[in-house]
Amino acid sequence: MATKAEMENKKELARLYYLQGETHKSIAAKTGVSEVTIGKWVDKGGWEAKRAGINVTRPEIVNKNLVLISKLLDRLNEEEIDLKDVGKIVDQISKLAAAIERIDKKANVIDAIEVFTALNKWLEQRMQWDDKITPELLRQFNYYHELYISEQITK
Repeated sequence: MATKAEMENKKELARLYYLQGETHKSIAAKTGVSEVTIGKWVDKGGWEAKRAGINVTRPEIVNKNLVLISKLLDRLNEEEIDLKDVGKIVDQISKLAAAIERIDKKANVIDAIEVFTALNKWLEQRMQWDDKITPELLRQFNYYHELYISEQITK
């Protein structure tokens, strides 16, 4: 049976693998922990929301909104558009543009998340041959990353 420290190390590695998009099955195989335990850690730790925040990037959201705006503008340029639909389309375009503006205001937080994610991946790869990088060190980095992000979001 693993000690508490060993389980914490496995949990931290599992979290890193999960945030990088790995499946429960893959994480279980890599860490030697059951898929059920991985699932419990995911649920209890709120890892799914964190992974979504990492995987859904600002450029993706902005680009999707821009595509929608383009489609709406194409509808406005149609010859046979009903005048009552014009106001609805203009309103939708305004809302999408406002969403892009809000996203850009939060860009510094999203940029920080992207940098922290890249740093975590780099540290995890380096951990395979650099003895100075331990799961405990990664846990401390992640603690301060999350603290920084939480403080920036509440500003």
